[in-house]
Parts: sequence; structure tokens; C-alpha cells
Amino acid sequence: MTGLNGTAPYQSRRTFAIISHPDAGKTTLTEKLLLSGGAIRAAGQVRARGERRRARSDWMKIEQERGISVSSSVMTFERKGIVYNLLDTPGHEDFSEDTYRTLTAVDAAIMVIDAAKGIETQTRKLFEVCRLRDIPIITFVNKIDREGRHALEILDEVQEALALDVSPQTWPVGMGSDFFGVYDWQQKKFHTSDGERGGAFTQTKDVSGLDDEVLTGTVFDRIMDELTENVELGAEGYAEFDKESFLEGHLTPVFFGSALRDYGIEEVLDFIADFAPPPHSQPATGGRTIMPQEDKVTGFVFKVQANMDPKHRDRIAFVRLCSGTFKRGMKLKHVRADKQIAVSAPIFFFAEEREIADLAYPGDVIGVPNHGQLRVGDTLTEGENIHVTGLPAFAPEILRRVRLSDTMRVKQMRQGLQDLAEEGLVQIFKPDLGSNWIVGVVGALQLDVVVDRLKAEYGTEIGFEAVPYTTARWIETDSQTLQKMLEGHRMSIANDRDDKPVFLFKNAWEIGHVTEKFPDVKFRETREIVYEA
Repeated sequence: MTGLNGTAPYQSRRTFAIISHPDAGKTTLTEKLLLSGGAIRAAGQVRARGERRRARSDWMKIEQERGISVSSSVMTFERKGIVYNLLDTPGHEDFSEDTYRTLTAVDAAIMVIDAAKGIETQTRKLFEVCRLRDIPIITFVNKIDREGRHALEILDEVQEALALDVSPQTWPVGMGSDFFGVYDWQQKKFHTSDGERGGAFTQTKDVSGLDDEVLTGTVFDRIMDELTENVELGAEGYAEFDKESFLEGHLTPVFFGSALRDYGIEEVLDFIADFAPPPHSQPATGGRTIMPQEDKVTGFVFKVQANMDPKHRDRIAFVRLCSGTFKRGMKLKHVRADKQIAVSAPIFFFAEEREIADLAYPGDVIGVPNHGQLRVGDTLTEGENIHVTGLPAFAPEILRRVRLSDTMRVKQMRQGLQDLAEEGLVQIFKPDLGSNWIVGVVGALQLDVVVDRLKAEYGTEIGFEAVPYTTARWIETDSQTLQKMLEGHRMSIANDRDDKPVFLFKNAWEIGHVTEKFPDVKFRETREIVYEA
């Protein structure tokens, strides 16, 4: 089977994520991309009342109630012969490791920036994760239909704050109450509304340039003067688009738009189709590099989600395919467990709908229902004994001891916490002394999510107690030194869910003191999730 224009199917795949700060409009942009790709019939309005308030990419109860995205989800749609795999990431400031790991499964990212606020904290954090992996980034400056900062000011901030070359592809024609539309100076097109000024995008007009009557006869003179100045400065002061520089993560094309009013959606999708990379190679153990054109199937689990459908209490492992042609029903080697598993009911995700995946190619993400066998970091192959590398676990920033209301439900509580830990929502630490588990999270919102989900999905009510520890570090040392540490610091030693030893530190001073005391020990803030083949 061939893909677009006789190419291999994987070359028509575009797997990407959207990163942003809370309230920058990421959920609305996600909805409009899905709508443009035909994956949904109507975009969910986050600000609407009642049932309509629920955005279609947010399924968890706490997400529906708060109007935010907490868990990452996957949505597949096809447009003009290109298959788009959109991996949604939580934008809330208290997002979990799930967000970071989702970025290991994409080939490109759209960075959404609020035109009024510019680059915000969370955007910068997620950008740095992308930079570590050299992920190409497309910048979408959102909400230009509202009053915002000057376009040149935003471009300068992206360039200086993120040390990225910027290449503006479109320009806003006015902003806020003076918003007329978007000028595509590369393609010589004017995107505007056929209704009142500032209305939703409905039409594209071809223009010969900035002096075209289509523009000058519609747009206020002062807005045209500013647009002309912007385009001239943009041509001289910013980089021309260079595909190689973009693919290497050094340059970002910038699109101005309004997700709410549909400006910039088509342009971004077309750009992804034309310039974003198809599936790339993946590093693996033993110095192996997995190439997408290889015949044998390999894939890795970057996310596990329990109870996506409360009626079936199912457990889905999200597998990013790296190579080969996957066929429904094929048997794959679960390398960590050294067992063959038959993948008989793989799933594609189309917004709220699911479909059985009969065929899938590199770059595709399939859901594999299972009963807890598959974990984040697992590799599936057609027999080869390798593990995909590069999936991180991060030291938690908040630690709490679990308090159980009903001691008769210890088993359910522990099962629930194990499941949530395997999703990447929390980390669990089992102290060397004492039976009460400690949970670690990146942000405080995750604690609320844990309480809500244990109650809703496992019928178990829990609370949290403060602990004297502020952070955890993974211990790397020989068994003899570890034993010596245990003798003097037993209260501070725990094991994570993979039985890796962890030191729970009270404060920064203790980190320095213990590090000095045990110079042969490495205390790691991150741990790669990889299982020995």
C-alpha cells in the first residue's frame, strides 16, 4: 500500500502536539483543527453553558467541571491525503509528567501564544522540553481579534526569550475593535469576513500586494499604514523561512490568528502538511536507531489511561508506532515481560469516537486495551529484544502521605494508586519504614485529580497529610554503599513503583549535606524509564 503521491504511508503522517500556557486558547485551537479536518461536526465551546461547556477533547469529570485539560489525549483526522495525529497536552500550570512524555511521541509542535500576554511561564517550560528533543515548532499567535500587543513586539519576544529565529508567515490587519482579518504576505491572500468588521473568517481574497484595492478599499488608512510598515520591517528584520533550520528546531514560522473566529487554522494545517516532518527515527538500547522505513513493527508506550470508559473500566496503553506496518490481530513481543501478546482490538481515536485500527503505520498512535500488563516505557516489537529510550520520569515537587478513610479498602486504594502511577499522573513511594505510601506530584492540581478519580473509579476516599520531605532523588550506587546509606538514613529511603531506591530529602541543605557525605552516589532529578532487554 502506498501513501500520498505513491510514497510510503508513513510519509503522509504528521504527528504533533499543541503546547501553551493556560487560557492561551489551546483547547479552542484543538477543536477548530479537528473541525477543519472533519473529525467533529461542531466545536465544543468551553465558555458555553451546561453540557455544551464540555470541550470534545476533554473527557474526565474534573476537566468538564473546571473547563481545563488535565490529561493528554490523542485525536486522528485526515485532510487532503495527510493523516494528522494530534496529541493534546494539558495546558494547566499543574500539569503532570504525562505532558512531558507526550512530547516524546511527537515529531512537531504548535506553540500557542496569547497576543495580549506574550510568552508565559508554562509555555517556556514546555518549549524547553521540545528544545531538548530538537522538536520543530510552529508558533500561533492567538486572539488577535482582541486588543493585544504589537505584532513586532511579540515577534521580538519570541526571538529573544526563546533564542529562536522567527519567520512571520502572516500579519494581523488591525487588532481588537480595528481587526479586519489576516494578510498572508507569502501567498498574497487576504483572509477576512464577509460580514461585519471583526467577524468570523468566511472568505479569502487574492490580492496583488499591499496596494491592492481589495485591501485599500476596505481597511482604514492608519491600519494599512501600520500593516505596510510591519511587512517592510518583517521582510528586512526577520529570517526568511528555511525548511532545514525549521526541522532542526532553530527557526519558527509565526502565524497570527484567532482560533475562536477561525483565522489561521487552514494556514497552519497546510503548513504542517507541506513542511512538518514525517515520522523520525527513534533511539533504542544497544546503540540501535529504529528507522520508520524498516519492515518489522516496533512501538513504545508513552501513556497509559485507566477507565476512559467508566462502563467498561478499561485500560488503554497509547502506543506510538516507530516502524513497520501494524495489522490488527498480529502478535507482538512485550519486551519487558518477555512475552508475546496478541493485539486483537487496537483503537484509533477520532475526537470522542473510537474505531478499530485494522492497519497502522509509523507515526500513528494506537490504543491497546489491556489489563495492566503494559506500562509507560514498554516497547513492543516483532521479536527484537530492544527498548526505545528517552522517556523521562521527573523528581516530584510536592510530596504527601496518603491517609485512607476506610482501612478495609487498602487493597482498592493501592490498586488505584498503582494504576494512576502507571498513567504518569502520580509517583508512588513505599518507605523503607512504615506502611503508609507517599505520593509525589509535579503540581498541586494532580492531588485533587487523584482524590476525585479514586473516589469515582475505585470507590475509595482518601486524604493527604504533610510530610517533612520536599523532594525526591533517585539513588544510583553499588549495593554496598546503598546498604551503608540505609543504616544511617532508613527513615529517608523509599522505593518507587519499579523498586528503584529513592532518597526523600527535607530541604536543599540536606541534599548538599548527604551528597557531600556520599560522594560516590549519584542523586538523580530525572530517571529514564527503560527496562533492560
